Amino acid sequence: MSFDELNRIPHRRFNPLLREWVLVSPHRMQRPWQGKVEKLARPPAVSFDPNCYLCPGNKRAGGAQTPRYTETYVFDNDYPAMMPEVAALQFDSRGLLVGKAEQGISRVMCFSPRHDLTVPRMSIAELLGVVNAWVEQYCALGKRPWINHVQIFENRGEMMGASNPHPHCQIWANASLPNLPTRELASFREYRAEKQSCLLCDYLKLELQLNVRVVCQNDAFAVIVPFWAVWPFESLVLSKRHLASIDQLSEREPDLLGDILRRITIRYDNLFETAFPYSMGFHQKPTDGGAYEEWHLHAHYFPPLLRSATIQKFMVGYELLGSPQRDVTPERAAAQLVEAGEIHYLDRVAEQGNA
Repeated sequence: MSFDELNRIPHRRFNPLLREWVLVSPHRMQRPWQGKVEKLARPPAVSFDPNCYLCPGNKRAGGAQTPRYTETYVFDNDYPAMMPEVAALQFDSRGLLVGKAEQGISRVMCFSPRHDLTVPRMSIAELLGVVNAWVEQYCALGKRPWINHVQIFENRGEMMGASNPHPHCQIWANASLPNLPTRELASFREYRAEKQSCLLCDYLKLELQLNVRVVCQNDAFAVIVPFWAVWPFESLVLSKRHLASIDQLSEREPDLLGDILRRITIRYDNLFETAFPYSMGFHQKPTDGGAYEEWHLHAHYFPPLLRSATIQKFMVGYELLGSPQRDVTPERAAAQLVEAGEIHYLDRVAEQGNA
């Protein structure tokens, strides 16, 4: 059976990073939709909002003053998910009721003082400042002897839990390695032991040869809709050079990382001509001092929108009880993202207005 034949019927795809299966149901795209419809918030229209606690000079909810910053700004979250000073408590009842205290730091990083900017609307110079700040935070937090993992992630849009539209991300650093990086590390190690090579280096090479799920690329990075994608327009940002973390970026690579993040998010906005919601995060090596030569730097984008700017995908039913499932094939999703182009829809509107 050819892949084209397989792609017309329900089938499973294997995710080698998490070592789990994804059910793909391409025929379900023909069904009428009567599910949940979301109303998306419009992007901010002003560069400064006096009521925004992330805008320069405004007070935050906890009473702290946000300084009049001019580039990026990082601060400890006023309502942190984790705290650096907790008692080393643990509980274990017969291995069935097990819990232990978790030490950590939660930070917020503003990308820009401008309230109305987002990653796809930022310049390469502005994004270089963001990337450099990520590197600085990863290194500074990772040097603390008790911090073993640094998670950089961005939630964009109310749909993804972002309560403030000001361009920002979060950085959580904690003593233990979270579940998904733990599973990815096991996969990297098993693949390296068996193949004597890198799982994502080999995967990227194959995807670039096939050129079916490649969305965009530059000299240092490529964006792929992974063969095993679960979210409708999920994508994977992969470094072309084998490196384990952002502190290993070479001289030109920070600029190129900013470039590729801008290009994929422009395509997301263009897809439904809206400020496209998503959760994005980097997966990079733990910071416990190990070499982790098997690890490959990558970032995941998980966007919830399915068929229009108002229809959202939820994890329900079979996905909660059985396995992840998707209707839009990764090949079709990649094609739509390629077709979306890299001239932002707002710039196209402006050009048409000036014509």
